[in-house]
Amino acid sequence: MDIMKCIESMKSGMQNALSHFETDLMRIRAGKANPHILDNVMVDYYGNSTALSQVASVGTADARTIVIQPWEKAMLVPIEKAILKANLGLTPTNNGDMIRISVPPLTEERRKSLVKEVKSEGENTKVVIRNQRRDALEELKKLKKNGVAEDAIKDAEGKIQKITDDFIAKIDKAVEAKEKEILTV
Repeated sequence: MDIMKCIESMKSGMQNALSHFETDLMRIRAGKANPHILDNVMVDYYGNSTALSQVASVGTADARTIVIQPWEKAMLVPIEKAILKANLGLTPTNNGDMIRISVPPLTEERRKSLVKEVKSEGENTKVVIRNQRRDALEELKKLKKNGVAEDAIKDAEGKIQKITDDFIAKIDKAVEAKEKEILTV
């Protein structure tokens, strides 16, 4: 492996970690109706555990209401059960045609616990980023033993640190934005 491949591999791993983190942030409820909070809900579809998005259309009617329109009316009750079972703190209302979920405003205590959760996820993602950096630096040490010039190794170490700092900054920015979104009443 050469230096560029090493850096690209590390960058790719860091980008994957950041993308995963951003996806997780979308699922955290911030008091507004957001269809992504139902992304992990699995519905019993004729004996198979299936993602809600595969059996129904999920959208928002307004800032406080999520609307679920199943492809088949027979799926209304299984969808309702799956949402209750997911334990999201949401209560679905079935009107015979579609399911509506009123998203209640968050309590101050719940907001603080969500902020802690967001910060914890951010720290976990930073650990993954730092592990990617460590692995890349280990790879550079191997390259150095195999005779790669010391100047090239030093330059690569600088690049690796700069890339790491950039990703850490992106995580901090995402955490800060989500925290602001959660705390905004």
